[in-house]
Amino acid sequence: MSIFIIAEIGINHNGDIAIAKQLIDAASDAGFDAVKFQKRTIDKVYTKEFLDAPRESPWGTTQRDQKEGLEFSTNDYKLIDSYCKEKRIQWSASAWDIDAQVFLQQFDCTFNKVASPMLGHIPLLKLIASEKKRTFISTGMSTLEEIDEVVKIFKDANCPFELMHCNSTYPMKDEDANLRCIPMFKERYGCEVGYSGHESSLIKVCTSAVALGATSLERHITLDRAMYGSDQAASIESSSLSSFVKAVRAIPEILGNGKKILSEAEAKTRDKLRINVEN
Repeated sequence: MSIFIIAEIGINHNGDIAIAKQLIDAASDAGFDAVKFQKRTIDKVYTKEFLDAPRESPWGTTQRDQKEGLEFSTNDYKLIDSYCKEKRIQWSASAWDIDAQVFLQQFDCTFNKVASPMLGHIPLLKLIASEKKRTFISTGMSTLEEIDEVVKIFKDANCPFELMHCNSTYPMKDEDANLRCIPMFKERYGCEVGYSGHESSLIKVCTSAVALGATSLERHITLDRAMYGSDQAASIESSSLSSFVKAVRAIPEILGNGKKILSEAEAKTRDKLRINVEN
């Protein structure tokens, strides 16, 4: 059993390509399978009224300043694409609008990712499904009926997909994880199911998810939880990434195959300690 582990850089790069490269380095060195970003066409995702509203940030005093400050340019993504190839790590980005998904098509990423807020964006979902790439679909903030509709879109398009159980609170309390949704989703939809986490704890929720059958994991990563940004507190710091990956990768071996067989090592202990008394 192989766990596909995604390092969600998201917007934790704070619009700085140097920080993005540092996070790619950390994820690659730790043994993650992929890194993921977020892509938005600002004027398509947000209204003018929202963008004109006040907001203090390192980039200015309006919501537009903040949102545009967090977006990477075409050249930035070209650098990300070449750098990830150099580091031999897969990458993708979750698009928040159709233009953003079309933008990403030029890079021929190995997989797509649907963020939880996009489960109601039917045209975007249909576009992503039409690409027929392996697609990870986060299920936060959604009802079963809404997930039913999304699953139907991907099945009708014959697009390979994997659901990711998710609780969209930042950071999520461990007791809100509700990980039993993982086997429930597997039974209901007949597909592989992963887990996308936003908890502040390091490994206990994710290792529990794998023990319950999760086939993929996604966690936000950061250089420092104290950095500017709404996702930083729900992220794993780069210094802890190797420990996280090692713990996750060990779970399948720890779980074993469920067959009760007397091993050679245990047989030796049996020879020393076993007491047989009949009648």
